Amino acid sequence: MQRRLMRPNLSEVKEKMNREVREAEAAKKKMPPLTDTHAENYYFLKQMNKKTLMAVVLADGEQVEGYIEWYDRNCFKLNRLEAPNLLIYKRQVKYLFKLETGSEPEPEKESKDRPENPETRKNK
Repeated sequence: MQRRLMRPNLSEVKEKMNREVREAEAAKKKMPPLTDTHAENYYFLKQMNKKTLMAVVLADGEQVEGYIEWYDRNCFKLNRLEAPNLLIYKRQVKYLFKLETGSEPEPEKESKDRPENPETRKNK
């Protein structure tokens, strides 16, 4: 019995190698930058750990104050002093900021340089 040597077609081998090279190059292409920078997570964790008094301005203009207890992707819990705690959806927040603690602004005193307000004169 005589065996015959079977060789693969060289064009098929070249085509297969070219396809593998193209797939490898496609995988190596630079990925676009991530949309999530985790800056929001860092900010919330920092304020939660320090128990920073925060002011939250809602989309309708209402302002609420309190401490952020926890957060997730869609909402956060605001603990308020002498008021019920709130679960606030992030999409309803216009902006939020830290409140100054310990340095409450003093009521404005009348200056001798300024003329007296007629309304305050009547009350004296």
